[in-house]
Amino acid sequence: MSQTVELPRTHGPGSGLGGAWRVIVLNDDHNTFDHVAHTLARWIPGVDLSRGYAIADQVHNTGRAIVYSGLQEPAELYWEQLRDAGLTMAPLEKA
Repeated sequence: MSQTVELPRTHGPGSGLGGAWRVIVLNDDHNTFDHVAHTLARWIPGVDLSRGYAIADQVHNTGRAIVYSGLQEPAELYWEQLRDAGLTMAPLEKA
């Protein structure tokens, strides 16, 4: 008689749905702080205008900021929305 061996789960449910992807905004010479902050507040969940300005400041001072990290499908959507709004984006990257 054969026995089925069940291996312990190493990741939580839903962990096979794309892993962690990073959406990164880059500094540029043509977007204003206002535009960056408002765009982030409009498209990135959990980012209000105050947080948008803090991220814009980070982009300005360090050259880049990770604005979202999560599943691939929403990351692709946010990346496209930010790019279409005129922000300078790094290529979408897997964390």
